[in-house]
Amino acid sequence: MVTWGSGRCGTHRCGFTRLNRLATAAHARTDRSNVTVQPIRLFGDPVLRTPAAEVVDFDKELATLVKDLWDTMEDEGGAGLAAPQLGVGLRVFTYHCDGSAGHLVNPTWTAVDEQTQFGEEGCLSIPGQYWDCLRARNVVAKGWNMHGEPVVVEGSDLLARCIQHETDHLDGVLFLDKLDAETRKAAMKAIREADWFDGGMPTIKQSPHSLFGGA
Repeated sequence: MVTWGSGRCGTHRCGFTRLNRLATAAHARTDRSNVTVQPIRLFGDPVLRTPAAEVVDFDKELATLVKDLWDTMEDEGGAGLAAPQLGVGLRVFTYHCDGSAGHLVNPTWTAVDEQTQFGEEGCLSIPGQYWDCLRARNVVAKGWNMHGEPVVVEGSDLLARCIQHETDHLDGVLFLDKLDAETRKAAMKAIREADWFDGGMPTIKQSPHSLFGGA
């Protein structure tokens, strides 16, 4: 069993903040050798609303997918990236935030307690948009690595937010779905006015996970 320690930022405002992403991006672009950066699917693409399939083959293709996810996440300066964001319908995500980094295959998570955090969150598939979102503050995630070995990740604050955000992606859920009605309305208006939005029909989907426990 591999366990990565939890990360703590000391403030309830530590969502996927602009500052965190800019700092990560500066680090990511220091070495561009042997990277496999892929285009990220944007809001409106049906793949982002399609639940991903369980991984059953821990093979070379899975290792390639993990590398693609990692390189793309680092190049974009993201805190995490899920396979559907690259158009791949498998339950895999990478993360690099709050001093912790790695990947999870077929992840599940549960909340450690009933503490919550309300803070800024964004998404590489919804560029330039950041909105306050309610999440569980302390979680434990379980899954496997690319070699089929069991992994446990304990996370608080930003890392916990990242785990919940990326697991939602694997269920076709976006952080917009977590916003209250008024904030979601403002977010949708901003998206429709964004240069990158292609005019597709936005949808809202209910997460299968409760605030205090994953599948």
